Amino acid sequence: MRSYIARRFLYMILLLAMSSVVSFLIITLPPGDFLTHYLVGVGEQGQILTEEELQSLRHAYGLDRPLYVQYGIWMGNILTKGNFGMSYRTSRPVIDMILERLPMTVVVSFMTLFVTYLVAIPIGIYSALRQYSLGDYAATFFGFLGASTPDFLIALVLMMYGHKLFGLSVGGLWSPSLDAAPWNSTKIIDLLKHLPVPLLVIGLSSTAWLIRTMRAMMLDELHKPYVQTARAKGLSEGRLLLKYPIRVAVLPIVSTIGWSLPAIFSGSTIVGIVLALPTIGPLMFSALWGEDLYLAASCMLITCALTLIGTFCSDMLLAWLDPRIRYT
Repeated sequence: MRSYIARRFLYMILLLAMSSVVSFLIITLPPGDFLTHYLVGVGEQGQILTEEELQSLRHAYGLDRPLYVQYGIWMGNILTKGNFGMSYRTSRPVIDMILERLPMTVVVSFMTLFVTYLVAIPIGIYSALRQYSLGDYAATFFGFLGASTPDFLIALVLMMYGHKLFGLSVGGLWSPSLDAAPWNSTKIIDLLKHLPVPLLVIGLSSTAWLIRTMRAMMLDELHKPYVQTARAKGLSEGRLLLKYPIRVAVLPIVSTIGWSLPAIFSGSTIVGIVLALPTIGPLMFSALWGEDLYLAASCMLITCALTLIGTFCSDMLLAWLDPRIRYT
C-alpha cells in the first residue's frame, strides 16, 4: 500500500512539473503578445508609440527575454516566494486577483457539487430499483435533457424569462446596488436569493450524467449472482444494497470525484461569463484572450495542480473502497 501511494505521489509531482511548462508555453503559442493587444487599444484612441517607447515597454514587461528565462523567473518566484507574478493588464499581483474571486468561486462550485451528488445518487439508485416505472422514465428523460442542453443556453433562457415574466435580474450573485456594499445580513440574504439560478445551470448536466451512471451501474450489479445469493441467505434488502451493489456502483463516481477540485477553483467559465458571476473562470478567460501571460499561466497551473491532486485523492478513495485493486 505504501509503495503504491509513494509511486502515485511521484507520478503526480512529475506531471505537475510538466504541466507547469505546458501551461506557460500554451499562452505564448498565439501570434503576438500582450503588447500586441495593448497597441491595438492605444491605436483605437488615436495614440502612436515610438519605437523607443515600445522597446521600453517590452523591457519593462520582460517580454524581450527568451521564453525559458521568463519561465525560469516565474517558476523560481513561485517556489521560493509564492509570487505568481504581476498582471500585465492591471499591474496587480496575480495572487491578489485570484484570491479576490476565490471565495465566491468556492461557494458556488462547492454548493453545486454538494447539491448535485445529494440529488443524483439517490435518484440513480431509485431509478435502478424501480426500473421502467414512472419515476424511472422521468429520471431518464431528465438525464437526456440535462446532458444534451448546453449550460449557457439554459442560462440565457432563465435570464430572458426571469426578466420578462418576473422582472428579476438573474445575472450576478447579488443585486447591482450591493456591489460595493460591505458584507451584512442584507447582502447575504440577497446572495442566497441569487444562488439557485447558478446552481441549477451549472449542476444540471453533472446531475444528469451522475443519475445515468448510477442507474446503469446499479442495474448491472443487481442482476449479478452474488446479490441473489445474499438474498437467499436472508440478508435484509437495505443492508444488502448498502454493503454490496451501492458500494460497487459508486466506484465510477468516486474515480472521478477528484476532478471536482479544479471545478471548485475555476467554476464554469462560459456560465460565469453569461451570468456575470464574480468567479475565476471569466477572469482566466479574459487573461487568455488578452495574453496576460502570468495571470493566465498561473490560473492554468493551479487548475492542472488541482486536477492532479484530485486524481490522486480519487485513486486513494478507490483503493480503499475496492479491495480488488492490488498495490504491488
